Amino acid sequence: MKTIPQLRAAEAARLVTDGASIMVGGFGMTGNPVHLLHALAECDLKNLTIISNNVGEPGLGGGRLLRNGQISKAIGSFFTSNREAVQAVLDKQIVVELLPQGTLAEAIRAGGAGIGGFYTPTGAGTGLTESYEQKVINGIEHVFVPALRADIALLRAHQADTAGNLVYRMTERNFNPLMATAADLVIAEVEEIVPVGTLSPNEIVTPGIFVDYLVQARLTLEDLGSSASVSNGSETDPTRLNMARRAFAELKRGDVVNLGVGIPTLVADFISPEDGIILHTENGMLGVGPAPEQGGAMEYPVNASKQPVTALPGASYFDSAISFAMIRGGHVDVAIMGGLQVDEAANLANWAVPGKPLLGVGGAMDLASGAKKLIITMTHTTRQGEPKIVPKATLPLTVVAAVNMIITELAVFEFIKGQLTLTELMPGATLEQVRALTSARFIEALSKS
Repeated sequence: MKTIPQLRAAEAARLVTDGASIMVGGFGMTGNPVHLLHALAECDLKNLTIISNNVGEPGLGGGRLLRNGQISKAIGSFFTSNREAVQAVLDKQIVVELLPQGTLAEAIRAGGAGIGGFYTPTGAGTGLTESYEQKVINGIEHVFVPALRADIALLRAHQADTAGNLVYRMTERNFNPLMATAADLVIAEVEEIVPVGTLSPNEIVTPGIFVDYLVQARLTLEDLGSSASVSNGSETDPTRLNMARRAFAELKRGDVVNLGVGIPTLVADFISPEDGIILHTENGMLGVGPAPEQGGAMEYPVNASKQPVTALPGASYFDSAISFAMIRGGHVDVAIMGGLQVDEAANLANWAVPGKPLLGVGGAMDLASGAKKLIITMTHTTRQGEPKIVPKATLPLTVVAAVNMIITELAVFEFIKGQLTLTELMPGATLEQVRALTSARFIEALSKS
C-alpha cells in the first residue's frame, strides 16, 4: 500500500500557482478545508477560480481569499450568504457563474468519472439556463451541462490513514468525495491521520488512489463560523406558524420531505418521531431530528440552513450527488418551499430578489422540479402590498408548471386539473380579502363546512 506525503498547510499552499482552478469542499463552513484556504490567503496568489458551493463567510475560509482580492471567478450555487461576495460582484471585482446545487454536484461527479456532461431537467425553461443546449427526452425538456474539473481540489475529511483513505463525519461529506475525483492534484485536510489498516474498509468513502497529499489540522469553533453553536432564535410570528401548521397537515406517515428556508423550516416544529415523517436535507442527510438543546457543528450534523440538528434512529449521511439523485429521481415525496411569485400556470419564482444580484439559487430548482408534490408557503402580498399570486410571473423562474399547492396567511390554493383553485380560507381571513389581494384568476371551490 502506498504512503501519501504529509505536509503542513503552508507547504501545501505553495503547490498552488497563479490562475489555478481550485475545487473547495464544504457546505457553508461544514466540511470546509479552512486551514488550507487560510494558508493560501498568506501566499502571493491571484486570479484564482474557485469551484465551490459558496465562498465561505466574510473573512473566513474562501471569504478570506475573496477579501484579499485573490479570486477572479467563482463557480457555485449559493454566494448570497457572504455579503462581501455580493459586493464584489456589484463592484465587478469577480465574475460569478451560478449553477443549481444538484447540477453543480453532478457536473463535478461527471468530471471525476470521465464523462463529458449530461442532460438534466433542472432549470429547463428558466432564465438561468436559456443559453444552454436544450433537448426533449421522454417528453420532458432538458438542458445540457458540461462536466467540471479543476487543477486542484482542497478537501476536508475527519480521518485519513497513511495510504490516503478518507473517512468523513456526518454532513461534512457534502461535495468532498466528488471533488476528490475531479482534480489533477488533491490535497486533503484531516482531523486525524492514523496508521494504514486502522480504518475498516467498510467505512472508507474516498479511496487513497484519489489523494495526493495530506495535511493534519484540528478544527476549532472559530473555524465553523455561523454553524459553531445552536442559536437561541426569537419568538416566531403566529401568522407564520399558522402557515407552517397548515403545511404540516398535508404530510402523511412515510413521506420523505424536504423543507426550504424561512416559513417551511417551521414545519419541523410540528413533526415528532411518532409521525413517521422522514426529513431530507440536500446537503446530505436523511432522518433529520430536532435541533439540539446546546452544542453545534462540532458535535452534530447541520441542515441546509447550516443549523445544527440531531439524527433520528435510522438516519443516514451521503454526498451531494446522491442527495440530488434522490431529489431528481423522484424519491422525495414533498418539498415545502417559500415563494416570491406563483402564477396561473403553476410557475414558481423564488430565488431572485428584485434589485439584488442573482447569486443564490441553491437547491431550489432541483427540489421544485424533482419532488412529487410541491407546496409553497408565502405571504399573500409583498411588503408593498402587491399580490404574489399573479397572472404571469415577472420575476426569474425557479420551475415551470410544478406547483401543487399555495398556502398563505389568507388562503389555500390548489392546482386542480391545471387550474388555480381556492379551496380554503385561513382562520380570520375573508373571501373578499382574498379576491382583493389576488391578481391571478382562480376558481372558487371552498368547502361548505
